[in-house]
Amino acid sequence: MAAAFRTVAIFGKPRAEGMRQALRDVAVIAQAGRRRVMFDAATRDSVGLQEFQGHSIEEIGSEADVALVVGGDGTMLGIARELSSYRVPLVGINHGRLGFMADVALNQVAHVLPAMLDGDYETDRRTLLQGEVVRDQRCVFDARALNDVVISRGVAGGMVEYLIRVDGATIATQRADGLILATPTGSTAYALSANGPILHPRLPGLLLVPVAPQTLSHRPIALPDGLVVEIELTDARDASTHFDMQSFSQLGAGDVVRVSRCRDVVTLLHPVGYSYFATLREKLHWNVMPIDPPGRV
Repeated sequence: MAAAFRTVAIFGKPRAEGMRQALRDVAVIAQAGRRRVMFDAATRDSVGLQEFQGHSIEEIGSEADVALVVGGDGTMLGIARELSSYRVPLVGINHGRLGFMADVALNQVAHVLPAMLDGDYETDRRTLLQGEVVRDQRCVFDARALNDVVISRGVAGGMVEYLIRVDGATIATQRADGLILATPTGSTAYALSANGPILHPRLPGLLLVPVAPQTLSHRPIALPDGLVVEIELTDARDASTHFDMQSFSQLGAGDVVRVSRCRDVVTLLHPVGYSYFATLREKLHWNVMPIDPPGRV
């Protein structure tokens, strides 16, 4: 068992129904162990919990031992990126719909959370991507991504044409609706919808998944995560690049989206007994059929 957490940060999904009471309940549980609670200022203000003091990301990053994130996977993605450089581990409390990362159900919090805050948990480290948009040999945009970096066609429609290089070696030129560069965490997100494979989070790999490619022989490919991937736009069609679908930059002909593994990682904490495969079964509705007893036809 690890050491107990003494300073606990709390984040929540803004404007979600029932969020105010859920956050208050989580705060009461955290305070029960004589812990210091640090509310994210934006979260506190959005739900009106003025009895708690609000803190900046910088204050939380430098002082908190753990962050409790009440929301869905989208909320987890945003907070994970903001705290990644501070290396604060995250506990996801599901107040959303899917919950691949926010895996502690609200009705389990009172039972599960005290033990986790006392040091009884399982650790899960996830790869993070660092990306930039290079235009005329100058970086004009940079961001991090826990799920994926996506190149997509713009509002004008039509396919995007791009050249893919890996560590300087050309893989292919493609025309498609887009391209997804996904981490193992993101392999169960947009990449899965585009027929990409699922990568276990402990695999040190990345996925390149074309979205509706013009040439059907262009298939998803798994790569080692230590490589530098460059996607260069080769025509003038309207396009953009998105990082976890939460931050984006417009792209033009000649722009290069350069992506590599980030030196930081995101650390998720789960209750003891957590199973990634159980999560897949539940969230993807994989039915496990019972074995027929002997003699049954």
